Amino acid sequence: MDLVLIHGMGRTPLSMLRLRRRLRRAGHHPILFGYSPTFETLQGATTRLLDLIDRRVDTGRYALIGHSLGTVIIRSALGRLENRMPAACFFLAPPMVACKAARFFSRFRPYQLATGEMGRLLAVDDFMRRLPMPPTCTRIYAGTGGPRAAWLPFGMEENDGILSLSEATGDYGSSVVRVPSLHTFIMNSPMVGDDIVSSLARIVRPCGVAKRPL
Repeated sequence: MDLVLIHGMGRTPLSMLRLRRRLRRAGHHPILFGYSPTFETLQGATTRLLDLIDRRVDTGRYALIGHSLGTVIIRSALGRLENRMPAACFFLAPPMVACKAARFFSRFRPYQLATGEMGRLLAVDDFMRRLPMPPTCTRIYAGTGGPRAAWLPFGMEENDGILSLSEATGDYGSSVVRVPSLHTFIMNSPMVGDDIVSSLARIVRPCGVAKRPL
């Protein structure tokens, strides 16, 4: 199956190479997608992703795999995919709501210059909550390898060093996999790679994300 891999903020497509090797060994065709939050807007990156899907992907059977900000780009693209929806989506350490780290750092000029519009949007809760979720099979991998202590920013809540568990799951409690990993390196976890491979093997089964009851 064609798989599009989208890296996170502050990383490059090189960060997804180990995961790409695992998926290739499983018989899939992974494609790396790169972007720069410093030099392009969310809409610009979204349009390029849609163009890549049109040009290089078998739209009848493909999946999208995003890490961190890469999941925001995927969700931004969903409203424009129409009849080209992926068979599955895999979200690695996704900011499902405006995260505490983005809210804090967005006040500072270096962060603003380095992350541009995309970094600013990560701190806007209304925007983050309005992004669509895939109607197809979706898995969320939330890191739990971050430090916990009463005096730390996340206190005793499970976290990956950047996102708390609640920030990485939002209102979606189904199909969440806790991974004992840090945010930056979750894509290298054998647990994540193995779960993606096994999920793709049973892709014909319905396994969409269910929203928690209010």
